[in-house]
Amino acid sequence: MDPIHIIGGGMAGSDAAWAAANAGVPVILHEMRPERGTEAHQTDGLAELVCSNSFRSDDDESNAVGLLHWEMRAAGSLVMEAAAEAKLPAGGALAVDRGRFSAHVTKRIESHPLITVERGEITGLPPEDWSSAIIATGPLTSPALADAIRGLTGEESLAFFDAIAPIVYADSVDMGKAWFQSRYDKGESEAERTAYLNCPLNRAQYDAFIAALLAAPQAEFHDWEKDTPYFEGCLPIEVMAARGAETLRFGPMKPIGLTNPHAPAEKPYAVVQLRRDNALGTLYNIVGFQTKMKYAAQAEALALIPGLETARFARLGGIHRNTFLNSPRLLDRAMRLRAAPRLRFAGQITGVEGYVESAAMGGLAGRFAAAERLGREMSAPPAETAHGALLAHITGGAEAETFQPMNVNFGLFPPLGPAPGGRRGKAARKNLYTSRAKEAFTGWTDG
Repeated sequence: MDPIHIIGGGMAGSDAAWAAANAGVPVILHEMRPERGTEAHQTDGLAELVCSNSFRSDDDESNAVGLLHWEMRAAGSLVMEAAAEAKLPAGGALAVDRGRFSAHVTKRIESHPLITVERGEITGLPPEDWSSAIIATGPLTSPALADAIRGLTGEESLAFFDAIAPIVYADSVDMGKAWFQSRYDKGESEAERTAYLNCPLNRAQYDAFIAALLAAPQAEFHDWEKDTPYFEGCLPIEVMAARGAETLRFGPMKPIGLTNPHAPAEKPYAVVQLRRDNALGTLYNIVGFQTKMKYAAQAEALALIPGLETARFARLGGIHRNTFLNSPRLLDRAMRLRAAPRLRFAGQITGVEGYVESAAMGGLAGRFAAAERLGREMSAPPAETAHGALLAHITGGAEAETFQPMNVNFGLFPPLGPAPGGRRGKAARKNLYTSRAKEAFTGWTDG
């Protein structure tokens, strides 16, 4: 049987390879690292996490991301298997040890009898004799391949910048000012309830920090990058600060649900949270602090935060360019390129945003490709499911003229219909979305 070729060993490519191979189809997974690096990756491991170590909420009863986690687990996702193995305390969120996570995915992929990993860059479109290929090169698609895709589709790929948050050495945080607590003490265990480090700011400290952000020199872009828009869900902190002095207080620095044990009677004006980034608890990621500030300016601004005055950084923030297709115009419902149906696309390059969304679309592309290779019919997941809602968004649910990357959210799901008595509470509405989705997804996987 001819293999399915998958280009890209990130989240989407890894889950695509896993899904196709587990369906009984041989796979060749092509990963250009370490022969060619990227602006953001630091290792040659498969499914390396670049921006954050969080997969966001794991609540599958009232959160769309948690529901997607549930569906991926039900579908046998390797990414979710690795996340369980590398899980870290994070309140109600799912966070992982980056190294353990990537190592688990790499080991499982490399040891699968139907998967071959080939290192090296694919510099153009897949060769014509590759009758089935999945392009899962993510937001950091190599320039040569991106140019080839543009030439084939006749469409200009859209792009945005994605900024990376700094990572702090835990032992350099001043615990005389910071404290451990998850917002609203959320979590079933003590480790979950104390999963975050919190650094409080009063009004004067907050104002000084905002002023430093606004005055800081920023990374310069190439001429061809200057008009590229940001993704709204991952804005640099200085961009948020420029939108208004209080913006960060109602975003990543909101002080609600937290009590400072060093001064219980004083309500912080703002709070910076740090989330555990590895199993040892030696590294913490500054939550929501993606930035494009130059390194020296970052260090100076972050030192204004109480508790981080003498912090040491394992990695300062950075910025890289993401590229995605105008998928509603270019892809069919089976994620095939209309101009060349032997090619499928998966992951962030299709215009889904987020680790789990990318992996979910990778797994779905792998299933579609395997079914086609085996001569079987495969229906799309129901629109009521998280998988189906994302698929619908990128293959026609969104307006092609204004298409932008999207995280999974209940706004992508079909409406629930009228509520008995004419009104339905927020919690009840979310629970109905998830229960309906689980029933539909179970029927789809069993069908």
